[in-house]
Amino acid sequence: MFKDATTEEINNVMENAWNAFHQYRKMPLKKRADFMRAIGEELRKNEEELVHSAMNETNLPEVRLKGELARTIFQLNQYGDAAESGEWLEARIDTAIPDKKPPKQDIRKMLIPLGPVVVFGSSNFPFAYSTAGGDTACAFAAGCPVIVKAHPAHAGTSEKVASAILKAANEQKMPKGIFAHIHGAGFEVGKALVMHDRTAAVGFTGSLGGGKQLFDWGNQRKVPIPVFSEMGSINPVFLLPEKLKSSSEEMARTYAGSITQGVGQFCTNPGLIIGIEGDDLQKFIAELGKEIENVVPAKMLHPGIAKAFDEKKDKALQQENVKTISVSKTAKKENEGTPTVATASGKDFLNNPVLHQEVFGPYSLVIRCKDINEMTNVAKKLEGQLTATLMATDNDFLSNEELVEAVKNICGRFILNGVPTGVEVCLSMQHGGPFPATTDSRFTSVGADGIKRFARPLAYQNWENKLLPDELKNENPLGIWRTVNNELTREKIQ
Repeated sequence: MFKDATTEEINNVMENAWNAFHQYRKMPLKKRADFMRAIGEELRKNEEELVHSAMNETNLPEVRLKGELARTIFQLNQYGDAAESGEWLEARIDTAIPDKKPPKQDIRKMLIPLGPVVVFGSSNFPFAYSTAGGDTACAFAAGCPVIVKAHPAHAGTSEKVASAILKAANEQKMPKGIFAHIHGAGFEVGKALVMHDRTAAVGFTGSLGGGKQLFDWGNQRKVPIPVFSEMGSINPVFLLPEKLKSSSEEMARTYAGSITQGVGQFCTNPGLIIGIEGDDLQKFIAELGKEIENVVPAKMLHPGIAKAFDEKKDKALQQENVKTISVSKTAKKENEGTPTVATASGKDFLNNPVLHQEVFGPYSLVIRCKDINEMTNVAKKLEGQLTATLMATDNDFLSNEELVEAVKNICGRFILNGVPTGVEVCLSMQHGGPFPATTDSRFTSVGADGIKRFARPLAYQNWENKLLPDELKNENPLGIWRTVNNELTREKIQ
């Protein structure tokens, strides 16, 4: 239905974006924010059409998609507000001290936009992590034009969202080239976008293979660029002894819901649960199995994801000493994901890298450790994760410092007595973790701090006040928070 972009089309799009960058970056913060709010309003006005388009392409239910679209609009408004507030700019001012020997120079620093950002839409979130999603919102807030490569799994929906963005851009009198939308089912289009001289940064949400390839291309360029790839996670959950004894069956019911929520198609799905062998863990396993049996299979996003789920799940279950705990009692239909949980010993897990791999869908593996030391070793052997969870009493926590520190080292969000599914859009959210969860654990892709991914610091030394950007002028015409001579303030510099 949609043709892959040609080399000529990609060149035109990138040159237009480069030209737009030099205009957009000079626009006031409020103008950027108004543009983002206008996009949100266009999405709101077209909610019915967008939701039904996504339903037809992704098999996701209406209620889920309406919630996701509302979140997308919220992100645009929240990041727009953050852009206008100027706090993300990290404005720093150290005024001159001429009488000091040697004299102290006047130095002022702030973040400035990188340039055109290429965003790759994700398969499992057609709104919130795709065409007008978090990466796009953050790039616009930072002052960067955006080029989106639509995900083939919901290309039609992406096209409709792109139309809303372009309409908002026109109404807000944004420069031509501020946004572009292209298609590409093969890797050639993606490679051409990443390798293009005008591309300044990349945002991606998807598989490890896809994200790592984009990252490698970004670093193979004559001038390397940052590639912010979120690539999945198994989100380990550690069941500590006292907590397990006090609420094993309740935890099992809670986690059955988390494992199967949205047919397990979340990057924060709890794919690994680790406990210590004993009666309490067996109670947990038995209750978890009963709950999973009663969950009815549902259609996955598209046939490719359903096929990959079955293949990876079957590969995991075929490993030596892996035992299936439970599967849904309802027979699955075409492209549906069957809820499944299995178990293995801590020793077998430590010795089998296959069991460490993500199975994207309604699946989780329960690891039975012989003692707390083996549990700690499991934590130390795990790769980087978006999240990690401790189910623990205060005493569990205080008595197992080595485990706590080991878990802290592997995750971006550390949860106590909760579930990892559900990612709040707020300033304190960290949605990113050590590799291979993401390619740069210093940044988040959710929350307004994500704006900083698409900006870099620039220091101005000995500039006349009238020549400085408004953000750094003595009179602080924007009224933003700045650190002046080591003091956070909104006051003018006298």
